[in-house]
Amino acid sequence: MVPTLIPDTEMIKNALSLLCLSATLAYAVSDRPNVILIMADDLGIEALGCYGGASYNTPNLDRLAAEGVRFDDAHSVPLCTPTRVALMTGKYNFRNWLAFGILDPEAKTFGHWFSEAGYKTCISGKWQLRSYNPPDFQPEWRNRGMRAEDSGFHEYFLWHTEHTEDKASRFPDPRIQANGKYLTDTKSQYGPDLYVDYVNDFIERNQEEPFFVYYPMALTHGPFNPTPDSEAWRNGNRFESSPDKYFGDMVEYMDKLIGRIDSKLHDLGIRHNTMLIFYSDNGTPKEVVSKMRDGRAIRGGKGENNRRGTHVPLIINWPAGQAGGRVVSDLVDTTDFIPSMFEAANIPLPTDEIFDGHSFIPQLRGEKGNPRDWVFIHHDPLPGHNKKGRSISRWIQDKRYQLFDETGDNQFYDFTTDPELLYPIDLKKADAETRAAHTRLKKALSKMHN
Repeated sequence: MVPTLIPDTEMIKNALSLLCLSATLAYAVSDRPNVILIMADDLGIEALGCYGGASYNTPNLDRLAAEGVRFDDAHSVPLCTPTRVALMTGKYNFRNWLAFGILDPEAKTFGHWFSEAGYKTCISGKWQLRSYNPPDFQPEWRNRGMRAEDSGFHEYFLWHTEHTEDKASRFPDPRIQANGKYLTDTKSQYGPDLYVDYVNDFIERNQEEPFFVYYPMALTHGPFNPTPDSEAWRNGNRFESSPDKYFGDMVEYMDKLIGRIDSKLHDLGIRHNTMLIFYSDNGTPKEVVSKMRDGRAIRGGKGENNRRGTHVPLIINWPAGQAGGRVVSDLVDTTDFIPSMFEAANIPLPTDEIFDGHSFIPQLRGEKGNPRDWVFIHHDPLPGHNKKGRSISRWIQDKRYQLFDETGDNQFYDFTTDPELLYPIDLKKADAETRAAHTRLKKALSKMHN
């Protein structure tokens, strides 16, 4: 006779408790990823090998793109601060753009929201959102922007936190404010090394908790100085400036620094559930001409209203949350990052704020998602003041057409055949498809106001 085995009730309870705990931990790991958002300064797609660039070696970014997801139609405002404001707040610039170098001190940023959601948060790199104008130009905007300590991050390590005339160097011998105090020992050091040192130290100190790191890079913005890997640096010419000589060195050092962050995550065993995002604030400086593998030479378009000014890299590598090894052709703009990062982190979008973006997380996972039909750009470098021809331009574009509102005389272009936007479309002579696209974009553009 085979005895009947009656399970011990307490044993069942313990087993169920362990199963529940395991499920909870698995849920926590998958639904509370670490998030690192890296934004290059002045870098168009032509600078990276994974986008067809041939002038510079970018092995780390190329590998992250090959293993992760590369978005090939991402855009920014063609100038740095407007992009930064839109990125940090999730809003188009017509809602909260005050002046160049200014972030509304009353705004809430992703630093606030990630911190409120229980993430440890850090910003390291370039600030330039407190006070930009010198005393003799629009002095009413001095000291009107957000202080770094009010931006919602638990820790900060930043260049250019106060007046422009006090910012000093961002590269050799940098002037850096860290959590309220200026560093006093940066002589002969390289700013980008220090920014990444701080990022990696923060990651190591907070590896047991979910963290959000925002790293707005100083590279590859001018001045075009040597890097520690340049011969001129080793020869003591650290402040020499030449785009022809050193822009390439800066791109390659930028890539090296991103590799350092990636290696730190691997060393700590937390790479799998860390979403690493790489983006850029605008196109490459106009002084720079880069070669493509297809033979084209691309002049940088920073400040331009065409794709040379707005078409920027977007690479996302998140092993736990991606269907990797793919290229996504959907449109992305700067306001899409907050909805996307919050969806990845299971943070509800605040209901008392307006957010203009679409989440691209479904596309990251290999799903169709809700791709954009268009991107909108509000380019107003100096609100209320036209300096050096920098007047306001506002436009909307899809995968083929670009339509300006009255700031661009309502002109309509096909940038696939006219990339420099030299020949406006005559709607009287256009075919039905083109006229329908104009009608569709005009309707969407008419809504881009407060």
